[in-house]
Amino acid sequence: MGEISSIDWPAGDFTRVPYRLYTDADVFEREMARIFHGSTWAYVGLESELPETWDYLTTQIGNRSVVVTRDDKGELHAFANRCAHRGVKVCRQQRGKSRFFICPYHQWSYDAQGRLRGVPFIKGVGGNGGMPEDFSQDDHALPRLKIAARNGVIFASFSADVEDLEAYLGETNLQYFDRVFDGRGLKVLGYSRQLIPGNWKLMFENIKDPYHASLLHVFLVTFGLFRADQESRVAMDDTGRHALLISRKGEQKASDSISDIKNLKEDFVLADPRLLDPVKEFPDDATVVMQTIWPNLIVQQQSNTLALRQIRPRNAGSFELHWTFFGYEDDSEEMQTRRLRQANLMSSAGFVSADDSEVIKLAQDGVRQYADDSGMLLLDGRGTEDTPHMVTEVALRAFYKHYRKVMDL
Repeated sequence: MGEISSIDWPAGDFTRVPYRLYTDADVFEREMARIFHGSTWAYVGLESELPETWDYLTTQIGNRSVVVTRDDKGELHAFANRCAHRGVKVCRQQRGKSRFFICPYHQWSYDAQGRLRGVPFIKGVGGNGGMPEDFSQDDHALPRLKIAARNGVIFASFSADVEDLEAYLGETNLQYFDRVFDGRGLKVLGYSRQLIPGNWKLMFENIKDPYHASLLHVFLVTFGLFRADQESRVAMDDTGRHALLISRKGEQKASDSISDIKNLKEDFVLADPRLLDPVKEFPDDATVVMQTIWPNLIVQQQSNTLALRQIRPRNAGSFELHWTFFGYEDDSEEMQTRRLRQANLMSSAGFVSADDSEVIKLAQDGVRQYADDSGMLLLDGRGTEDTPHMVTEVALRAFYKHYRKVMDL
Protein backbone atom coordinates (compact mmCIF):
# COMPACT_ATOMS: atom_id res chain seq x y z
CA MET A 1 0.00 0.00 0.00
CA GLY A 2 1.37 3.38 -1.01
CA GLU A 3 2.27 6.34 1.13
CA ILE A 4 -0.64 8.71 1.85
CA SER A 5 0.70 10.57 4.88
CA SER A 6 1.43 13.63 2.75
CA ILE A 7 -2.25 14.59 2.52
CA ASP A 8 -2.69 18.07 3.99
CA TRP A 9 -5.42 17.62 6.62
CA PRO A 10 -4.87 19.30 10.00
CA ALA A 11 -5.63 17.07 12.97
CA GLY A 12 -9.13 17.44 14.38
CA ASP A 13 -10.42 19.46 11.43
CA PHE A 14 -13.72 18.05 10.16
CA THR A 15 -14.70 21.18 8.24
CA ARG A 16 -12.25 20.56 5.39
CA VAL A 17 -12.06 17.58 3.03
CA PRO A 18 -8.85 17.20 0.97
CA TYR A 19 -9.76 16.51 -2.64
CA ARG A 20 -7.10 13.80 -2.84
CA LEU A 21 -9.43 11.61 -0.76
CA TYR A 22 -11.58 11.31 -3.88
CA THR A 23 -8.82 10.69 -6.41
CA ASP A 24 -5.86 8.92 -4.78
CA ALA A 25 -5.49 5.20 -5.56
CA ASP A 26 -3.62 4.54 -2.29
CA VAL A 27 -6.40 6.17 -0.28
CA PHE A 28 -8.89 3.94 -2.10
CA GLU A 29 -6.93 0.78 -1.27
CA ARG A 30 -6.78 1.74 2.40
CA GLU A 31 -10.54 2.38 2.36
CA MET A 32 -11.14 -1.09 1.00
CA ALA A 33 -8.90 -2.69 3.66
CA ARG A 34 -10.00 -0.68 6.69
CA ILE A 35 -13.61 0.18 5.92
CA PHE A 36 -15.25 -2.29 3.55
CA HIS A 37 -13.12 -5.33 4.39
CA GLY A 38 -12.53 -4.38 8.01
CA SER A 39 -14.65 -4.57 11.15
CA THR A 40 -17.92 -3.39 9.58
CA TRP A 41 -21.28 -4.86 8.64
CA ALA A 42 -22.04 -4.45 4.93
CA TYR A 43 -25.44 -4.95 3.32
CA VAL A 44 -25.48 -7.93 0.94
CA GLY A 45 -29.15 -8.67 0.12
CA LEU A 46 -32.66 -9.50 1.26
CA GLU A 47 -33.82 -12.85 2.60
CA SER A 48 -36.72 -12.68 0.14
CA GLU A 49 -34.12 -12.91 -2.65
CA LEU A 50 -33.10 -16.34 -1.28
CA PRO A 51 -36.45 -17.85 -0.28
CA GLU A 52 -35.67 -21.53 -0.94
CA THR A 53 -33.02 -24.17 -0.30
CA TRP A 54 -29.92 -23.81 -2.52
CA ASP A 55 -30.83 -20.27 -3.62
CA TYR A 56 -27.87 -17.94 -4.00
CA LEU A 57 -26.96 -14.43 -5.06
CA THR A 58 -23.67 -12.72 -5.84
CA THR A 59 -22.94 -9.29 -4.47
CA GLN A 60 -19.98 -7.09 -3.68
CA ILE A 61 -18.46 -5.65 -0.51
CA GLY A 62 -16.06 -2.92 -1.44
CA ASN A 63 -14.26 -4.24 -4.50
CA ARG A 64 -14.55 -7.91 -3.50
CA SER A 65 -17.11 -10.30 -4.97
CA VAL A 66 -19.09 -12.37 -2.44
CA VAL A 67 -21.56 -15.25 -2.74
CA VAL A 68 -24.55 -15.46 -0.35
CA THR A 69 -26.35 -18.81 -0.12
CA ARG A 70 -29.12 -20.67 1.70
CA ASP A 71 -28.31 -24.30 2.52
CA ASP A 72 -30.56 -27.33 2.94
CA LYS A 73 -31.19 -26.42 6.59
CA GLY A 74 -32.38 -22.95 5.66
CA GLU A 75 -29.27 -21.26 7.05
CA LEU A 76 -27.56 -18.35 5.34
CA HIS A 77 -23.87 -18.34 4.43
CA ALA A 78 -21.49 -15.94 2.70
CA PHE A 79 -18.06 -16.66 1.25
CA ALA A 80 -15.45 -15.15 -1.04
CA ASN A 81 -16.22 -15.57 -4.74
CA ARG A 82 -12.85 -16.90 -5.79
CA CYS A 83 -11.47 -20.40 -6.16
CA ALA A 84 -8.90 -21.52 -3.57
CA HIS A 85 -6.81 -22.93 -6.41
CA ARG A 86 -6.08 -20.08 -8.85
CA GLY A 87 -8.46 -17.31 -7.77
CA VAL A 88 -11.04 -17.64 -10.57
CA LYS A 89 -14.63 -16.62 -9.75
CA VAL A 90 -16.64 -19.70 -8.90
CA CYS A 91 -19.99 -17.95 -9.49
CA ARG A 92 -20.68 -15.68 -12.44
CA GLN A 93 -24.48 -15.31 -12.26
CA GLN A 94 -26.26 -12.60 -10.26
CA ARG A 95 -28.63 -15.10 -8.64
CA GLY A 96 -29.93 -18.62 -9.06
CA LYS A 97 -30.20 -22.03 -7.43
CA SER A 98 -27.38 -24.56 -7.11
CA ARG A 99 -26.05 -27.09 -4.64
CA PHE A 100 -22.49 -26.63 -5.85
CA PHE A 101 -20.29 -23.87 -7.27
CA ILE A 102 -17.79 -25.15 -9.81
CA CYS A 103 -14.75 -23.21 -10.93
CA PRO A 104 -14.77 -22.99 -14.74
CA TYR A 105 -10.97 -23.25 -14.94
CA HIS A 106 -10.12 -26.59 -13.27
CA GLN A 107 -13.57 -27.65 -11.99
CA TRP A 108 -12.84 -27.48 -8.27
CA SER A 109 -16.29 -27.58 -6.66
CA TYR A 110 -17.65 -26.05 -3.47
CA ASP A 111 -20.89 -26.53 -1.52
CA ALA A 112 -23.32 -23.90 -0.23
CA GLN A 113 -21.06 -23.22 2.76
CA GLY A 114 -18.01 -22.69 0.58
CA ARG A 115 -16.41 -26.01 1.58
CA LEU A 116 -14.25 -27.71 -1.04
CA ARG A 117 -16.04 -30.90 -2.16
CA GLY A 118 -14.30 -31.96 -5.35
CA VAL A 119 -10.85 -31.74 -6.98
CA PRO A 120 -10.37 -33.39 -10.41
CA PHE A 121 -7.41 -35.79 -10.62
CA ILE A 122 -6.83 -35.51 -6.89
CA LYS A 123 -5.31 -39.03 -6.99
CA GLY A 124 -3.70 -38.53 -10.37
CA VAL A 125 -4.33 -40.42 -13.62
CA GLY A 126 -2.89 -43.86 -14.24
CA GLY A 127 -0.49 -43.47 -11.36
CA ASN A 128 0.77 -40.12 -12.60
CA GLY A 129 0.40 -36.79 -10.88
CA GLY A 130 -2.20 -36.04 -8.23
CA MET A 131 -2.14 -33.92 -5.11
CA PRO A 132 0.40 -34.52 -2.33
CA GLU A 133 -0.60 -37.12 0.28
CA ASP A 134 -1.02 -34.43 2.94
CA PHE A 135 -3.46 -32.41 0.79
CA SER A 136 -6.80 -32.04 2.60
CA GLN A 137 -9.92 -30.58 1.05
CA ASP A 138 -10.97 -29.36 4.50
CA ASP A 139 -8.00 -26.99 4.50
CA HIS A 140 -9.08 -25.24 1.30
CA ALA A 141 -12.58 -23.96 1.98
CA LEU A 142 -13.38 -20.52 0.61
CA PRO A 143 -12.96 -17.70 3.16
CA ARG A 144 -16.24 -17.38 5.03
CA LEU A 145 -17.81 -14.13 6.14
CA LYS A 146 -19.73 -13.58 9.34
CA ILE A 147 -23.40 -13.10 8.56
CA ALA A 148 -26.37 -11.51 10.31
CA ALA A 149 -29.96 -10.89 9.27
CA ARG A 150 -32.50 -8.55 10.83
CA ASN A 151 -36.14 -8.49 9.75
CA GLY A 152 -35.31 -9.79 6.29
CA VAL A 153 -32.18 -7.71 5.57
CA ILE A 154 -28.84 -9.54 5.33
CA PHE A 155 -25.47 -8.12 6.35
CA ALA A 156 -22.02 -9.72 6.17
CA SER A 157 -18.56 -8.93 7.49
CA PHE A 158 -15.04 -10.04 6.69
CA SER A 159 -14.25 -9.64 10.41
CA ALA A 160 -15.03 -12.46 12.84
CA ASP A 161 -14.84 -9.97 15.71
CA VAL A 162 -17.26 -7.34 14.43
CA GLU A 163 -19.73 -6.15 17.07
CA ASP A 164 -23.34 -7.35 17.09
CA LEU A 165 -25.42 -5.82 14.30
CA GLU A 166 -27.81 -4.13 16.72
CA ALA A 167 -24.97 -2.42 18.58
CA TYR A 168 -23.36 -1.52 15.27
CA LEU A 169 -26.48 0.31 14.09
CA GLY A 170 -26.98 2.15 17.37
CA GLU A 171 -30.23 2.92 19.18
CA THR A 172 -31.53 5.75 16.97
CA ASN A 173 -30.66 4.10 13.67
CA LEU A 174 -32.04 0.76 14.85
CA GLN A 175 -35.35 2.44 15.65
CA TYR A 176 -35.68 3.83 12.14
CA PHE A 177 -34.34 0.66 10.53
CA ASP A 178 -37.06 -1.32 12.30
CA ARG A 179 -39.59 1.31 11.29
CA VAL A 180 -39.25 0.17 7.66
CA PHE A 181 -38.10 -3.41 8.29
CA ASP A 182 -40.70 -4.23 10.92
CA GLY A 183 -40.81 -7.99 10.53
CA ARG A 184 -43.34 -8.17 7.71
CA GLY A 185 -42.33 -10.21 4.68
CA LEU A 186 -40.59 -8.14 2.00
CA LYS A 187 -41.38 -8.28 -1.71
CA VAL A 188 -38.87 -7.10 -4.31
CA LEU A 189 -40.58 -4.89 -6.90
CA GLY A 190 -37.64 -4.24 -9.19
CA TYR A 191 -33.98 -3.41 -9.64
CA SER A 192 -31.98 -0.61 -11.19
CA ARG A 193 -28.24 -0.16 -11.39
CA GLN A 194 -25.88 2.44 -12.76
CA LEU A 195 -22.20 3.22 -13.07
CA ILE A 196 -21.39 6.70 -11.76
CA PRO A 197 -18.04 8.34 -12.64
CA GLY A 198 -17.33 9.61 -9.15
CA ASN A 199 -15.80 8.54 -5.84
CA TRP A 200 -18.04 6.34 -3.69
CA LYS A 201 -17.93 8.82 -0.78
CA LEU A 202 -19.67 11.44 -2.91
CA MET A 203 -22.77 9.24 -2.99
CA PHE A 204 -22.69 8.67 0.77
CA GLU A 205 -22.16 12.40 1.30
CA ASN A 206 -25.06 13.22 -1.00
CA ILE A 207 -27.55 11.41 1.22
CA LYS A 208 -26.07 13.00 4.37
CA ASP A 209 -26.34 16.47 2.81
CA PRO A 210 -29.74 18.19 3.23
CA TYR A 211 -28.20 21.49 2.06
CA HIS A 212 -28.27 20.52 -1.62
CA ALA A 213 -31.72 18.93 -1.49
CA SER A 214 -33.43 22.33 -1.17
CA LEU A 215 -31.40 23.83 -3.99
CA LEU A 216 -30.64 21.21 -6.65
CA HIS A 217 -33.81 19.14 -6.93
CA VAL A 218 -36.70 20.86 -8.76
CA PHE A 219 -39.17 18.13 -7.83
CA LEU A 220 -38.35 18.11 -4.13
CA VAL A 221 -38.51 21.85 -3.57
CA THR A 222 -41.41 22.60 -5.90
CA PHE A 223 -43.80 20.06 -4.45
CA GLY A 224 -42.60 20.42 -0.86
CA LEU A 225 -41.33 16.86 -0.67
CA PHE A 226 -38.06 17.74 1.07
CA ARG A 227 -36.75 21.24 1.67
CA ALA A 228 -35.14 23.46 4.28
CA ASP A 229 -38.23 25.26 5.63
CA GLN A 230 -40.09 22.09 6.63
CA GLU A 231 -40.25 20.36 9.98
CA SER A 232 -37.14 18.17 9.95
CA ARG A 233 -34.10 16.93 11.83
CA VAL A 234 -30.73 15.25 11.35
CA ALA A 235 -29.83 12.38 13.69
CA MET A 236 -26.76 10.18 13.97
CA ASP A 237 -25.37 7.31 16.01
CA ASP A 238 -22.68 7.90 18.62
CA THR A 239 -19.86 7.32 16.11
CA GLY A 240 -21.21 9.58 13.36
CA ARG A 241 -20.81 6.87 10.73
CA HIS A 242 -24.57 6.40 10.23
CA ALA A 243 -27.08 9.22 9.79
CA LEU A 244 -30.76 10.00 9.29
CA LEU A 245 -32.40 12.88 7.43
CA ILE A 246 -36.03 13.06 8.59
CA SER A 247 -38.62 15.42 7.15
CA ARG A 248 -42.34 16.02 6.73
CA LYS A 249 -43.95 17.07 3.44
CA GLY A 250 -44.83 20.74 2.91
CA GLU A 251 -46.73 22.69 0.30
CA GLN A 252 -46.06 23.97 -3.21
CA LYS A 253 -45.54 27.60 -2.32
CA ALA A 254 -42.79 30.14 -1.83
CA SER A 255 -42.01 32.15 1.29
CA ASP A 256 -39.59 34.87 2.35
CA SER A 257 -37.54 32.36 4.36
CA ILE A 258 -36.66 30.33 1.27
CA SER A 259 -36.08 33.09 -1.26
CA ASP A 260 -32.68 31.54 -2.03
CA ILE A 261 -34.36 28.51 -3.62
CA LYS A 262 -34.31 29.42 -7.30
CA ASN A 263 -35.59 26.03 -8.48
CA LEU A 264 -38.99 26.34 -6.81
CA LYS A 265 -41.69 26.63 -9.46
CA GLU A 266 -45.11 27.56 -8.05
CA ASP A 267 -46.80 27.10 -11.43
CA PHE A 268 -45.31 23.67 -12.12
CA VAL A 269 -48.12 21.13 -12.77
CA LEU A 270 -47.87 17.40 -13.38
CA ALA A 271 -49.88 15.79 -16.16
CA ASP A 272 -50.39 12.82 -13.83
CA PRO A 273 -50.68 14.08 -10.23
CA ARG A 274 -50.86 10.49 -8.93
CA LEU A 275 -47.05 10.55 -8.88
CA LEU A 276 -47.35 12.72 -5.76
CA ASP A 277 -50.28 11.01 -4.09
CA PRO A 278 -48.79 9.46 -0.93
CA VAL A 279 -50.79 7.83 1.84
CA LYS A 280 -49.77 7.54 5.48
CA GLU A 281 -48.41 4.09 6.36
CA PHE A 282 -46.00 4.62 9.29
CA PRO A 283 -46.95 5.59 12.85
CA ASP A 284 -45.01 8.89 12.79
CA ASP A 285 -45.53 11.92 10.55
CA ALA A 286 -42.27 11.66 8.61
CA THR A 287 -42.85 11.48 4.87
CA VAL A 288 -39.13 11.26 4.00
CA VAL A 289 -36.48 9.31 5.89
CA MET A 290 -33.10 8.87 4.26
CA GLN A 291 -30.82 6.58 6.27
CA THR A 292 -27.13 6.00 5.55
CA ILE A 293 -25.62 2.87 7.09
CA TRP A 294 -21.81 2.76 6.97
CA PRO A 295 -20.23 1.77 4.70
CA ASN A 296 -22.40 0.74 1.75
CA LEU A 297 -26.15 1.12 2.33
CA ILE A 298 -28.80 3.79 1.89
CA VAL A 299 -32.32 3.02 3.11
CA GLN A 300 -34.81 5.29 1.39
CA GLN A 301 -38.41 6.11 2.25
CA GLN A 302 -39.70 8.87 0.00
CA SER A 303 -43.47 9.06 0.41
CA ASN A 304 -44.51 5.43 -0.24
CA THR A 305 -41.62 4.34 -2.41
CA LEU A 306 -39.14 2.18 -0.50
CA ALA A 307 -35.68 1.30 -1.75
CA LEU A 308 -32.25 0.10 -0.76
CA ARG A 309 -29.24 1.60 -2.51
CA GLN A 310 -26.06 -0.46 -2.32
CA ILE A 311 -22.75 1.28 -3.08
CA ARG A 312 -20.15 -0.85 -4.87
CA PRO A 313 -16.85 0.99 -5.34
CA ARG A 314 -14.80 0.14 -8.44
CA ASN A 315 -11.85 2.48 -8.02
CA ALA A 316 -11.13 5.96 -6.72
CA GLY A 317 -13.06 7.53 -9.59
CA SER A 318 -16.11 5.33 -10.10
CA PHE A 319 -18.69 3.20 -8.32
CA GLU A 320 -21.79 1.19 -9.09
CA LEU A 321 -25.08 2.07 -7.41
CA HIS A 322 -27.49 -0.86 -7.15
CA TRP A 323 -31.12 -0.06 -6.32
CA THR A 324 -33.59 -2.60 -4.92
CA PHE A 325 -37.18 -1.35 -4.82
CA PHE A 326 -39.44 -3.24 -2.46
CA GLY A 327 -42.73 -3.34 -0.63
CA TYR A 328 -44.40 -5.74 1.80
CA GLU A 329 -45.93 -9.11 1.05
CA ASP A 330 -49.27 -7.95 2.48
CA ASP A 331 -49.43 -4.80 0.30
CA SER A 332 -52.64 -4.35 -1.63
CA GLU A 333 -52.43 -4.18 -5.41
CA GLU A 334 -53.22 -0.48 -5.14
CA MET A 335 -50.30 0.13 -2.77
CA GLN A 336 -47.90 -1.84 -4.94
CA THR A 337 -48.90 0.25 -7.94
CA ARG A 338 -48.45 3.43 -5.89
CA ARG A 339 -44.93 2.35 -4.84
CA LEU A 340 -43.95 1.60 -8.42
CA ARG A 341 -45.36 4.88 -9.71
CA GLN A 342 -43.57 6.92 -7.04
CA ALA A 343 -40.35 5.05 -7.83
CA ASN A 344 -40.11 7.28 -10.90
CA LEU A 345 -38.82 9.98 -8.55
CA MET A 346 -35.80 7.84 -7.73
CA SER A 347 -33.52 5.29 -9.47
CA SER A 348 -30.92 5.84 -12.17
CA ALA A 349 -33.32 7.81 -14.38
CA GLY A 350 -35.51 9.22 -11.60
CA PHE A 351 -36.91 12.72 -11.79
CA VAL A 352 -34.95 13.53 -8.62
CA SER A 353 -32.03 11.10 -8.47
CA ALA A 354 -30.78 11.80 -11.99
CA ASP A 355 -29.71 15.21 -10.65
CA ASP A 356 -27.44 13.55 -8.08
CA SER A 357 -25.73 11.28 -10.61
CA GLU A 358 -24.88 14.22 -12.84
CA VAL A 359 -23.65 16.49 -10.06
CA ILE A 360 -21.46 13.71 -8.61
CA LYS A 361 -19.78 13.42 -12.00
CA LEU A 362 -19.24 17.18 -12.04
CA ALA A 363 -17.81 17.08 -8.53
CA GLN A 364 -15.37 14.34 -9.50
CA ASP A 365 -14.25 16.37 -12.51
CA GLY A 366 -13.52 19.33 -10.27
CA VAL A 367 -11.66 17.55 -7.49
CA ARG A 368 -9.56 15.59 -10.00
CA GLN A 369 -8.40 18.77 -11.72
CA TYR A 370 -7.58 20.49 -8.42
CA ALA A 371 -6.46 17.51 -6.38
CA ASP A 372 -4.23 19.49 -3.99
CA ASP A 373 -7.09 21.71 -2.81
CA SER A 374 -9.84 20.91 -0.34
CA GLY A 375 -13.55 21.51 0.15
CA MET A 376 -15.29 23.00 3.17
CA LEU A 377 -18.12 21.89 5.46
CA LEU A 378 -19.03 24.99 7.48
CA LEU A 379 -22.81 25.28 7.16
CA ASP A 380 -24.27 25.45 10.69
CA GLY A 381 -20.88 25.77 12.36
CA ARG A 382 -18.27 23.17 13.18
CA GLY A 383 -20.22 20.75 15.37
CA THR A 384 -20.99 17.05 14.88
CA GLU A 385 -24.15 16.76 16.98
CA ASP A 386 -27.77 16.08 15.98
CA THR A 387 -29.73 19.09 14.74
CA PRO A 388 -33.49 19.88 14.67
CA HIS A 389 -33.32 21.33 11.14
CA MET A 390 -31.81 20.71 7.69
CA VAL A 391 -29.82 23.90 7.11
CA THR A 392 -26.69 22.06 8.12
CA GLU A 393 -23.69 19.97 7.09
CA VAL A 394 -23.39 18.31 10.49
CA ALA A 395 -23.82 14.75 9.20
CA LEU A 396 -20.95 15.27 6.75
CA ARG A 397 -18.64 16.53 9.50
CA ALA A 398 -19.60 13.57 11.70
CA PHE A 399 -18.93 11.21 8.80
CA TYR A 400 -15.42 12.55 8.29
CA LYS A 401 -14.74 12.52 12.01
CA HIS A 402 -15.32 8.77 11.99
CA TYR A 403 -13.62 8.32 8.62
CA ARG A 404 -10.40 9.93 9.88
CA LYS A 405 -10.36 7.65 12.91
CA VAL A 406 -10.85 4.45 10.92
CA MET A 407 -8.45 5.47 8.16
CA ASP A 408 -5.82 6.74 10.62
CA LEU A 409 -5.30 9.92 8.62
